[in-house]
Amino acid sequence: QVQLVESGGGLVQAGGSLRLSCATTSRTFSTYAMGWFRQAPGQEREFVAAISRIGVTTDYADAVKGRFAISRDNAKNTVYLQMNSLQPEDTAVYYCAADRSSRSRVVGGTPDYWGQGTQVTVSS
Repeated sequence: QVQLVESGGGLVQAGGSLRLSCATTSRTFSTYAMGWFRQAPGQEREFVAAISRIGVTTDYADAVKGRFAISRDNAKNTVYLQMNSLQPEDTAVYYCAADRSSRSRVVGGTPDYWGQGTQVTVSS
C-alpha cells in the first residue's frame, strides 16, 4: 500500500499562485506514474495533470494548460503541482494519485492509489 500525503493548499486571491506537494515514503516512487485530480463542490472528480515515471512526459486538462505545471523529484519521493493565474473556478479539493502501470491509467482516472486531498480556495 502506498501512502500519498498532499500539502500546500490554502486560500489565495484570483491571479495568485500556489504550489501543491505530494509526498510518499514508498521506496519505489520512481516506478509510479503520478498525477493530480480535483473535485469541486457538487462536481465529479476530474483529471488535472499527469507525469511519467522519470518526468519526461506530462499531460494536462485543457482547463489548466498554460497555467499549471506538474513536476517530480524522485530523490525526494515527491510530486508537485505549480498553479499560477488561479481563478475562482479552480476552487476544489486537489488529490494526488499514483499508478504502478502507466501514465494513461492516471489520465483515464483509474490510478491505483489516491491521497486524502488538500483544499484550494480561490477568492474573487
